[in-house]
Amino acid sequence: MALITAVAALVVIPVILVILYLVINGIGAITWTFLSQPPTNGMTEGGIMPAILGTLILTLGTAIVTMPISIAAAIYLAEYAKDNRLTRTIRMAIVNLAGIPSIVYGLFGLGAFVLALQFGTSIIAGSLTLGIMTMPVVISTAEEALHAVPQQFRTVSFSLGATRWQTIRHQVLPHALPGILTGMILGLSRAAGETAPILFTVAAFYLPTLPRSLFDQTMALPYHLYVISTQVPGMPLTIQYGTALVLLLITLSLTLVATAVRTSVRRQRDW
Repeated sequence: MALITAVAALVVIPVILVILYLVINGIGAITWTFLSQPPTNGMTEGGIMPAILGTLILTLGTAIVTMPISIAAAIYLAEYAKDNRLTRTIRMAIVNLAGIPSIVYGLFGLGAFVLALQFGTSIIAGSLTLGIMTMPVVISTAEEALHAVPQQFRTVSFSLGATRWQTIRHQVLPHALPGILTGMILGLSRAAGETAPILFTVAAFYLPTLPRSLFDQTMALPYHLYVISTQVPGMPLTIQYGTALVLLLITLSLTLVATAVRTSVRRQRDW
């Protein structure tokens, strides 16, 4: 027990120290101007509003791309597909895709969406790339949530004359939905913090105007943080740490929402 506690402390304590370090060094930059104004004076002054908006747009686009396909794939694998070599191969492929480095997805998005489909560096190219990157995680999580629904629910529904789809729609999905949403939110929190996929597909160094269509570029917090930390001379450290803190708060908020959903549902279950 003591060994497990020590190992857990070795994992948790560094994370807490990093968060505290960001809060101490970045909290001074968090003002209304910083959150609501664009960068000025070569990005060494002003705020990060375009980057925040771009991150939210890309996160929403990722959700739109990911959710329908991932849930449909999970339903097929959990409720319709037979346990054979093909489905086992598909599941193995999904697991392997979840472990591919994000830079590979970025290069794939560059070749497939930016060049082949001629979307250019745009919001739609970035959303599609992040969506494909997020799908394996969401599919696996959704499939596990569907498997967690007791088989008795399906048996009783079938015995009352319901079809397979009616059983899935009215009995399985409502009970599995919280778990599916939890996996979806966690996947989106990862997508919101990624830099490599958007580096090749959507992110802009600096834009004087906000995006007006899906085929425009946009600023995004992860790439903006990289730029001001490595490419802008004379950048105040307070702005760098403040940007990192805002990005951390966005991803942490998504994780807390997922945790709250999961906890609330577990308390309400009677099975």
